Amino acid sequence: MELLTASVGSYPKIGDGPEAQRHRQAYSRWESGEITDEEFESIQDQVTLEVIREQVEAGLDVVTDGQIRWYDPVSHIARKLAGCEIDGLLRFFDTNFYFRQPVVVGRIERRESVLRREFEFAAAASPKPVRAVIMGPYTLARLSIDRRGAGTRALVDEFSEVVAAEVRDLVGAGARFIQIDEPAILVHPEDVNILARALEHVASSSRNAEIAVHFYFEDAGKIYPRLLDLPVDCLSFDFTYGENLLDEILDAGCDKNLGLGLIDGRNTRIEEGEKVIEVVRKVVEVFEGRRLYLNPSCGLEYLPRDVAFRKLQNMVRIAERIREEIA
Repeated sequence: MELLTASVGSYPKIGDGPEAQRHRQAYSRWESGEITDEEFESIQDQVTLEVIREQVEAGLDVVTDGQIRWYDPVSHIARKLAGCEIDGLLRFFDTNFYFRQPVVVGRIERRESVLRREFEFAAAASPKPVRAVIMGPYTLARLSIDRRGAGTRALVDEFSEVVAAEVRDLVGAGARFIQIDEPAILVHPEDVNILARALEHVASSSRNAEIAVHFYFEDAGKIYPRLLDLPVDCLSFDFTYGENLLDEILDAGCDKNLGLGLIDGRNTRIEEGEKVIEVVRKVVEVFEGRRLYLNPSCGLEYLPRDVAFRKLQNMVRIAERIREEIA
C-alpha cells in the first residue's frame, strides 16, 4: 500500500503582505480595462508559480495549480461552452463563496480546451506530479438553469461530453492524476445511476490516468456502498461532515484507491496528529486498494494563505508518522 499527500483543488490567491495582494489588484484593474488580457494572464502565471512552490515546499507528493485562474469552479468551465450563458451569483453550497450560475440556452458544446494550457503550464513548473481538477458533469448540470427544459439526465449527458473531451486533452498533455468534483450528488443521492452513467463516459477517455471523484460538503456515508460501484479508480471524501462515512467504510471496505479528506479545508484550526492517525489506522485495516491519499477535505481557498500552508505542512508531518507505522 502506498500513502501519498495531495492537494484536491484551490489554494488561496492572496496573502497578508502587499506583494501577495497583487492578484486581487490585477483583477480589479483588468475588469476596469486598465490592463490587457495578456498582462493579467502574466500575473496569474506568476501567482500560479507561487502557489505551486508553496505546495512543494510544504512537502506534498501531488499538487494542483491552485485554480488561480478560476473565478469559481462552475463558471470557469461553463463560460467557454457554446449553449451556455453566465448569469448572476449564487451561493456555492453552504459556503460564503459564490459562483456565477450557467444558463443553458442551446446544445452544450465545447469550443476549445479549457484546462489543457493551464495543466501544461503547471506541469512544466512543478517538480511534483500535478493533479488536474474539473467540476463533474452531474454537478455542472445541477448547478445550471436549463431554459430548454431538457431534464437532468439529458443535461448531464451533454456536460459529460464536455468533461470527457477535457479528460482526453489532459491525458494527451501527460496528466497522470485527474480529479472530478461531484459534490451535488450528496444533495441528490437518488441520482447515483445518472452519475455512474456520466462517469463511465468520462472514464473511457482516461487511458492510463487515475480518475478520482471527490465528494465534499456533505456526509457521503449515506450512499457510500453505492459509490463503490462507480467506474473510477479512486474515491475521495470530505470527512468533516459527521462520522457516518467512517463507519460505512469500515463496514464495506474499499477496493479502490481512497482519498481521506481529514484535513479541514474550512477551519483554521490545525489538526491534531493523533486524531488523524487514529482514523487512518482504522481505514487501513479494511483497505483493499493500491493507494491511499491524505488530503484536505476540499479546496483551500476558504482559508488565509499562511494557514493553508501550515495545514499542508502539518498534513505532511502526519503522513510521515503514518508511513513509519505501517512500513
